[in-house]
Amino acid sequence: MKKLIITLSAALFFSSMMFAQFRPTDKTGINVFDSKKAETEFTGVKTTFGGGFTQSYQMLNHSNARSADVATVTPNVLNATTTVNVSDYANQRFVAGVDQNVLIPLVSGFNLASANLMINTQLADGVALNMELYLASRHHNETWVKGGYIQFDKLPFLNLDLVDNIMKYTTIKVGQMEVNYGDAHFRRSDGGNSIYNPFIENYIMDEFATEVGAEANVNYNGIVGVLGMTSGKLNSNIVKGTPVAGATDGIHKPAFLGKLGYDKQFTEDLRVRLTGSIYYTAGSLGQTMFGGDRTGSHYFGVMDFAAPSSSAFASGRLNPGLSDKLTTVMGNLFVKFRGLEWFSTYENANGRAKDEITGERNANQLASDLVYRFGKDENFWVGVRYNTVTAKLPKTSAVAAVAPAAITLSQQVAHKGETTAVAALAPYNVGVDRLAISAGWFVTKNVMAKLEYTNQNYDYANAPQSILNGGNFKGFVLEAVVGF
Repeated sequence: MKKLIITLSAALFFSSMMFAQFRPTDKTGINVFDSKKAETEFTGVKTTFGGGFTQSYQMLNHSNARSADVATVTPNVLNATTTVNVSDYANQRFVAGVDQNVLIPLVSGFNLASANLMINTQLADGVALNMELYLASRHHNETWVKGGYIQFDKLPFLNLDLVDNIMKYTTIKVGQMEVNYGDAHFRRSDGGNSIYNPFIENYIMDEFATEVGAEANVNYNGIVGVLGMTSGKLNSNIVKGTPVAGATDGIHKPAFLGKLGYDKQFTEDLRVRLTGSIYYTAGSLGQTMFGGDRTGSHYFGVMDFAAPSSSAFASGRLNPGLSDKLTTVMGNLFVKFRGLEWFSTYENANGRAKDEITGERNANQLASDLVYRFGKDENFWVGVRYNTVTAKLPKTSAVAAVAPAAITLSQQVAHKGETTAVAALAPYNVGVDRLAISAGWFVTKNVMAKLEYTNQNYDYANAPQSILNGGNFKGFVLEAVVGF
């Protein structure tokens, strides 16, 4: 009888277990790539809160061909009837009568602080809701909702043994959420949530977007798999676009993503993870995979013509402007041996903007970083990262009506991949590379400080009109981060 009571009590206890767990937003979330299952007792609907805060002090200088040789480089002054190649003017606002290639002077100082708020609610046994807000950021200074999704780690309401067995290794997410393309997005800074990134900034070609959709994550004995479908864009709509002969048909199409890999802790000291990922849409009209960050770069004002603003949020990044049709693949290798971490990325993207009639363009990215964590509980680290991007950008002709109004960044192909003009000229090649060296300290698991030296170079010889021609910025950035 006693044995029966114990057995029944244990059965009731484990039947109340749930398996939902979101990624921690403190030090324990580092190198967490997938949704993990953990047994937690479900005793009713509960809500927990988390936050991420980042404040930086910047000491960066920049230069370009114009500033390096002001005596011989012809000033680039526009007037109301000047015909320009819009994509040659990355990071610029067109202003009549002003030399477009004179960089804004930079001084050392504090940048705008950023903050995120995370809200997690356990709704039922194995069912949880995640919602994240950008309380303050460079791109959107006011509060915005990043997204929200329901996560199913169990499906008890179906009452099917087969489904229950599958869900032991599977997590399903449905809602507006971060697109799980590649592994690099697990190590990036996202506004105030900068605690996962051992460096100050993200990749030059920053692959990040939130889209409405669903995905299934499987983790079985080290085998990692992801299958998903999304709306293919950040801002969904149901209005048919304007067809362009030889380019878009004006129909919004979904996007499909997949990931396959192997992640194994071979010994107490050695972990290896290797994954390959793909993201594809036949034409979404508003694809933002390389420009979907609603918080902004952590380098402020570099290579810019005017004062840093919310519209010029992508300083130091390169968006290839593949804003409609897109096929992009990424391979990632992560190796951790004791305190030494090696994370590498290779990426190839092909596609076009919605009005390009010259065919598809491509962009390639290579990034590799080496981080060594040491001290008690690996609370200190030093790291180095090399990142390079080569891309074909569209040479789009447009008439700059600049008297006195300015053409905004949203009209520039190099940043948004969209313009009112039809792309009819052959694309041209550009290149960007960056070396970053960092050091950091986890004061506690929730408080972090990091210092980085960065040096970034631009090869825009094929776009002599661009402010980025001969471009370089370098210097130090100090960042303080809180995550809980």
